[in-house]
Amino acid sequence: MSTTTTTCDAEAFLFGMFGAAVSLALANVGAAYGTAKAGVAVAQLGIVQPTRVMRGIVPVVMAGILGIYGLIVSVIICNNMKTSGYPLFSGYMHLGAGLAAGFASLAAGYAIGVVGDICCYAYAKTERIFVPMILMLIFAEALGLFGLITALLMNNRANSVIGQCTS
Repeated sequence: MSTTTTTCDAEAFLFGMFGAAVSLALANVGAAYGTAKAGVAVAQLGIVQPTRVMRGIVPVVMAGILGIYGLIVSVIICNNMKTSGYPLFSGYMHLGAGLAAGFASLAAGYAIGVVGDICCYAYAKTERIFVPMILMLIFAEALGLFGLITALLMNNRANSVIGQCTS
């Protein structure tokens, strides 16, 4: 029978809070980049083909969702940090969860921005690109969703040892 010991240091809170902060920050950087890059193309689409703007705004909306992923992970991490009995293991897991969600959303925001930019210019010329654009955006958004799912799994693992401190 193996026994495990879990140490609780004050620095565990630093790692946990850094995970929450980096998740929110990186996800919103990705959302901002995707929104800005695709938004410029949508503005140009509005000049060339004003009737297609509402369908062309899809990349901007999908980029904005990435910020919500970061917020979800950040709130979950903060809600699971306890003032007593918060071990280093949980702090490290929460840091990893924040990094996973943040970087995945950052990459997804970059992909959505690039796809949205080019496809909106193409959509101004032909409507046939709309469905392929949506498919590419869905696969780009999935990158952020993978990070969110990974972060949630890591958070569940981190919660399994909270309150089991030895010192």
